[in-house]
Amino acid sequence: MPYPTAVINVVGLTTSILGDHTPHLLALAKAGSVRRLRLEFPAVTCSVQASMLTGLRPIRHGIVGNGWYDRDLSEVHFWKQSNRLVHGEKVWEAARVRDPSVTCANLFWWFNMYSSADVSVTPRPMYKADGRKIPDCHTRPADLRDRLQAELGAFPLFNFWGPGASIVSSRWIADAAMRVHTWHKPTLSLIYLPHLDYALQKLGPEHAGVKSAAAEIDGQVGRLLDYFNKHGVRVIVLSEYGIEPVTEAIPINRVLRQAGALKVRLEDGLEMLDAGASDAFAVADHQAAHVYVNDPAQVGHLAAMCASIKGVARVLDRKAQTEMELAHRRAGDLVLVAEPGHWFSYPWWLDDSRAPDFARTVDIHRKPGYDPLDLFINPKLTLPSLHIAFKLGLRKLGFRTLLDVIPLDTRLVRGSHGRVDMPLPLQPLLITRKPLEDPDEPVPCHRVHDVILDHLFRPEL
Repeated sequence: MPYPTAVINVVGLTTSILGDHTPHLLALAKAGSVRRLRLEFPAVTCSVQASMLTGLRPIRHGIVGNGWYDRDLSEVHFWKQSNRLVHGEKVWEAARVRDPSVTCANLFWWFNMYSSADVSVTPRPMYKADGRKIPDCHTRPADLRDRLQAELGAFPLFNFWGPGASIVSSRWIADAAMRVHTWHKPTLSLIYLPHLDYALQKLGPEHAGVKSAAAEIDGQVGRLLDYFNKHGVRVIVLSEYGIEPVTEAIPINRVLRQAGALKVRLEDGLEMLDAGASDAFAVADHQAAHVYVNDPAQVGHLAAMCASIKGVARVLDRKAQTEMELAHRRAGDLVLVAEPGHWFSYPWWLDDSRAPDFARTVDIHRKPGYDPLDLFINPKLTLPSLHIAFKLGLRKLGFRTLLDVIPLDTRLVRGSHGRVDMPLPLQPLLITRKPLEDPDEPVPCHRVHDVILDHLFRPEL
């Protein structure tokens, strides 16, 4: 008989976060077992979650980052949602082999759409032809979307990502998780709470403001713990990665452009990356960068050049990627690892007046790289609230206009992740109610798959 289990992903949770300001998480840790998670490169959302849910490494499940370059289409894909992109048996599918009665609800873990999970809820805004982005979500079953939003209001998309990111989105997800459990009684609930991640990237892990964000997310975890304890549900709390302080961005695509490898196309006076025409370019993803090379003969030369870039710690060719179990066809011909204190930025333009129009907006799908500056309002704007209100007013009147409030200054970013050899206090945690074997040994992140199965099926837990 399976035992109902909830896995709560508190993004960015590390031992350095736990304290008097996180009483619910601290009590859970003291009453149960706390283990460090040993990450596999790259330690970014999509890759880590895919490893946790399949028990496989990126070379097998295929998720080499939050985005990658499709060589057939000559296009970069970022933050795609179809679960069919993830190869391998998912943990709920493995559980069903043991007991066909197992059901699963996925609340905002990534690659959530069109999976074999019984219930799913994930962000899915409506993109209108006039440029508006209307908050919404995608669910399975389809009518759950209307039922949840009737009770909780529209999914707060602009509090989930962007300058307005706040506890509001994590609270909505926690509320949705409890309602889904009440209505559907899933055997396994996967719950994603991103709030702490925002403060860590904006402020850095050493900033005093992180304690406030940690207290806020602890309050939501406390509500979930109370609910699941009342309903006899076993709980696992974990984090995808830890975040380390950073002070400097590595402008990898600008370096490649200045070397003559990256090509741009001029569109209405703005410079667009021309990936298919480039000899090489990079998909920047936090502290990892996938460099795609169109001419195999240039790989060796480009590897040497990348190794000389300030802030680059390692250059992984296919042999090194194979050793790290990363060498999937989606991976770059070269994969770069940042040094401590550094992260990779995506821009290729050399003059900000030539930056594409989406660079100053929150546009996670068109930017061919992760952009943490999405979390900031441009400090150069005079009266930013008035600026935003004016733009939104124009949209309501039917005018198409850019909500161009995102800065281009990478010095604003204070926290990043992706590397795996961070100091122990900054490494992610796995917290369970009962002690696990070998308490002093870190758990490889792909072994979370087995921990979940143990919680579902081991009576002694």
